Parts: sequence; structure tokens; C-alpha cells
Amino acid sequence: MTAMIPFEEGQVGLDWIDLTDALADGHARPKATVEDVFLYRDPDTLLNRSAWIEGMGLAVKCATIFPNNKTMQKPMVNGAVNLFSDTDGQLEAILDFHLVTKWKTAGDSLLAARRLARPDSKSILIVGAGTVGKSLWEAYGAAFPNANFTVWNRSPDGAAQFAAACEGVQIATDLEAAVRAADIVTSATMTTEPILKGAWFQPGQHIDLIGAYRPDMREVDDAALQRSRIFVDSYATTMGHIGELKIPLASGAIKDDDVLADYYELDAFERQSDDDITLFKNGGGAHLDLMTSRYILDVWSGRTA
Repeated sequence: MTAMIPFEEGQVGLDWIDLTDALADGHARPKATVEDVFLYRDPDTLLNRSAWIEGMGLAVKCATIFPNNKTMQKPMVNGAVNLFSDTDGQLEAILDFHLVTKWKTAGDSLLAARRLARPDSKSILIVGAGTVGKSLWEAYGAAFPNANFTVWNRSPDGAAQFAAACEGVQIATDLEAAVRAADIVTSATMTTEPILKGAWFQPGQHIDLIGAYRPDMREVDDAALQRSRIFVDSYATTMGHIGELKIPLASGAIKDDDVLADYYELDAFERQSDDDITLFKNGGGAHLDLMTSRYILDVWSGRTA
């Protein structure tokens, strides 16, 4: 029987550390075959992201993006993830789109932070007070339970609402000072121009970049990349597609071999010294949706058996 996994019920029993272990295990399997298909009707979009991993299964993540829904107080993005058996192709589960996206996005960043951030990190800055920022607060709190959290947001009202919803989070009003004081900086903004400057970075920091997803988007400047040891979740989804790396690669500010590893080379995700500045670009991808969906279904099946 096909499992129908909604958002709230689907979160019961999930664990951020277990998820990152599942993502690591997924990258030890044969490399995923992935394909994205877009359909457009201005201003609306249908996105289908598909992945197949030998021994794990197949996933098709369908998303509808209807920008005008905001005027009707409806969600702009809707969708679902269909998870199929690798053995016989049968539909095993239909998972809530927002459930998979939440856990995939923050779990992706957390896997890198568990490998690259200093284990004694005590100060974590979240740049951007949106939905993803709240997921990052949950995820990082699981791996760094003794850390103090601060949020910076362009809109003071947004930062205040974030702090009210997330217990113990402090509000930063000076972005430069907040970056300089942090052990970990995790950024999930919609900016197209860099807002994080490499000149602000301090020895030993870990920088986690989530926000940029289009070829015209960047959250950090050239100096940030040049001062850091750079890692990505997937060469395929980041190098030639997202402005964070695509633009500085095209300009010559960095070279291809400045990007040291992706998750298929997970053993290379390590510090050479406590003073390293490590930088991770979270590009997402359908293979991560598949790994996350399989983890969620496994937990769901164990709980409902």
C-alpha cells in the first residue's frame, strides 16, 4: 500500500543527526542519475526533479510555483514527492513537498557542518529570518546543543518574529559585527548581490551558504571565496548553474580546482587546521530529495508497523 505522508505527522520521529548519517550513506552508493524538467506559463512554473539511485529507488519531486498566490494568501509553492521502489517500480510513498524540502535543505547543510565546523563552535549566526532560517536553527541546534544563536535580517520586524518563535535567539543589527563574532555563519537569503564580505571572516569559521539558487545570485563576494577552503554538496548542481560559484569562476576570481570536494568525496570534508575558514555551498538536487524521502519513509514505516 502506498504511504501518504503529510507534513506534521511525517516529522514525528525524525532526527537531524540520523538524517545526516543517511545522507552520508546515500553518497556511498552508486552516483545518482538526475534530471530536471521545467514547464512555464508566465508567471507560473511547474518543476519536475527526478533522481534514481541504484539500490535506493526513484523519486520525482513535483513543484508548482504560482507567484500570484501571495495576493490570495495562499502558498506560492506547492507540490509532492513520489517515491518508487528500486525493485519493482511500484509507488511506495507520496510525501508532502514542504516536509521533504525542509529536512533536505537544512540536513544538507548540517552534514557539511558536522564535518567542517569546529566541534567546539559556540556562536552561530543565521542570516535571513525566513522559513529556511528556522529549519537551520532546529538542525544546527541538534548538532551544536551548547551554541548560542543570533539572527540578522534586512527587516527588523522579520528578525523580531524569528526571535519570538525560536527560543533563546538574539537579534543582530550590525551584520559585519555579527559575522566577525560567529563561529558558524549560515545564510539563507534571496539576495542577488553579495552581502557577506570575505574581509569580515575570522580564522576558524565555517560559512554555510544556502540562499543563491539562480545564475545571477550570490551571497558572498570574491574575497570570501578566495580566503576559504571551498566545498559543495554536488559539483553538478553548483559549479555551472548557481551564481555563487558560476560568476567568480567565469571572472577568474577562483578556479575549478579551488572547489575541493563534493559529497561523493566525503572523506575530503575535513579541516587541515583549527584556523581554516571553511565554506560550503548548498546547491540541493533531486538526489538529496530521494535520500531524504527514503529516510522519512523508513522512519514512518518503523513507527506505523
